[in-house]
Amino acid sequence: MKTIDMRSDTVTQPTEEMRRAMYEAEVGDDVYGEDPTINRLEARSAELLGQEAGLFTPSGTMSNLIAVLTHTSPGDEVILGSEAHILWYEVGGASKLGGANLRTVPNEPDGSMDIAAIEATIRGVDIHYPRTSLLGLENTHNRCGGTVLTPEYTMAACELAHRYGLAVHLDGARVFNAAAALGVSAAGLTSDVDSVCYCLSKSLSAPVGSVLCGSSEFIERARKTRKMLGGGMRQAGVIAAAGLVALDTVLPLLPQDHANAKRLAVGLSEMPGFDCPPDSVQSNLVYFSLPADIPDTAFADRLNARGVKIGPVGDGRVRAVTHRMIGTEDVDFALDAIREVVKEMRG
Repeated sequence: MKTIDMRSDTVTQPTEEMRRAMYEAEVGDDVYGEDPTINRLEARSAELLGQEAGLFTPSGTMSNLIAVLTHTSPGDEVILGSEAHILWYEVGGASKLGGANLRTVPNEPDGSMDIAAIEATIRGVDIHYPRTSLLGLENTHNRCGGTVLTPEYTMAACELAHRYGLAVHLDGARVFNAAAALGVSAAGLTSDVDSVCYCLSKSLSAPVGSVLCGSSEFIERARKTRKMLGGGMRQAGVIAAAGLVALDTVLPLLPQDHANAKRLAVGLSEMPGFDCPPDSVQSNLVYFSLPADIPDTAFADRLNARGVKIGPVGDGRVRAVTHRMIGTEDVDFALDAIREVVKEMRG
């Protein structure tokens, strides 16, 4: 039975071109800075994101952690959105390993934080207060439904943070999706921040890896932080090679993923009891609410039995993610399977 896996874009498999590139990759010792394939990926990533330098890491979680540890000192305060990935899904690493105090500002439905609320959260100079040293943004915003921050918003948030002496880190795991959704360059979304990372293993379909970018001085310090965390890899060009292919061949395909996500949302919105406004879908993430009489976990299990995998997120909500391995026909198959499961569960 064919399986259509829409739990996440992390399930994507490398293309044949990526596999060939990995096999043929020119490699060296990256801790010594001698892996030419990694060096090319880091330079290419920095150029695409409007930064001076890049650092290849095993994962987006490590990239975010490196950024926090490099920008802050133990006891410093980091301002994040209340729905931030760093807060929810990264095992408290910023606090456990970096000693950072994470303070939240409510995320708006579009993934932004109110600029005035951010300003009100920045600590003043007081002997009782921790130092606020970092503002974290996220684009696209996962828990807010794959929503997209505009260049204008990012610029305004950075201007505020820099005025108060804060650095800004952008968790840009899917920032290329944000750029595709807005029809702008990725650099147009990232050139104002002090650091940004993106994931190769999500919508770009590479098997593993993330790249953290920033100023040359920041990346020099971040490289040492990566080593401290055990992220110093040796002949890792064998995996970085897939990232270079992804930037050349998969990056241009992202608009099709967005079109498929919209197609899925339109189909869901036409089903009685489903809450999935198509206009709320901006990228490749589709969050929707089930009818009140359909339990989310049981629904996901039944759908899985029919060859369609999705992710229940609780409270009757479900997430589906489109990616390179999901075509238009797969979306239509999934919609038919959803209709059948609902009918089956209602007897």
